[in-house]
Amino acid sequence: MMRIAALQMQAAAGDPAANLARIEKAAAEAAEKGASILVAPELAVTGYGSGEAILDLAEPADGPMAGRLGAIARAAGVAIVTGFAERGGNAVYNSALFVDGASLAVVYRKSHLYGDYERALFRPEKPSAGIIEHGGLKLGLLICYDVEFPENVRRLAQAGAQAVLVPTALPASDHAALIAQKMIPVRAFENQIFVAYVNHCGTDERFAYAGLSGIAAPDGNLLAKAGARNEALLLARIEPEAYRASAAENTYLADLKV
Repeated sequence: MMRIAALQMQAAAGDPAANLARIEKAAAEAAEKGASILVAPELAVTGYGSGEAILDLAEPADGPMAGRLGAIARAAGVAIVTGFAERGGNAVYNSALFVDGASLAVVYRKSHLYGDYERALFRPEKPSAGIIEHGGLKLGLLICYDVEFPENVRRLAQAGAQAVLVPTALPASDHAALIAQKMIPVRAFENQIFVAYVNHCGTDERFAYAGLSGIAAPDGNLLAKAGARNEALLLARIEPEAYRASAAENTYLADLKV
């Protein structure tokens, strides 16, 4: 069993120092509430809507930003997953970083870029199914649009993931609630895993965000959910054994024909 915290956050576009301070505050609060991991949104460090400034703010996965996050994780005693702009060689990636303050950092790069905005800034990575072991559980990472393709979640489930952590930047729209409150629980149910979907809220110069962060269980229920407008720190127990009956009744992975 592990307790997870999800930070629905209003990031300051173009201000990594302010955003890291917000993550640091949330990490301390998450630790006080018994969480062992904190998940922040897509590009939370730079702000999703920073535009071309993201290219100047991008850092390598072993740069000062990663060192700062590692120090925050170590001081709070919680692992952190957050979105950041990663510079790798001549390219910039829309990435998520896992740090626990002790082990080596783990980086996941977004494979399915969304819209002209992202495609103008980032290079996509090939889909992958890396597994992180933390707190006795196997975790997978995706970013935003990635989770809307069922193949990506299924790939992680087949690799043994018990929970998939998804930093996101879902914009406000007439179908945002369908994605956050229906699609995400379906992804959890059809793979019999937990899915934490962690969004921005509020607005910046370019986007308005839908909020509606949530943590879905293998039976398709939302264990915790946030509203559309305000920041929130969600907490939920990730306890696969509690859903053994659901897994026994819904054997999609075992019955899949390929």
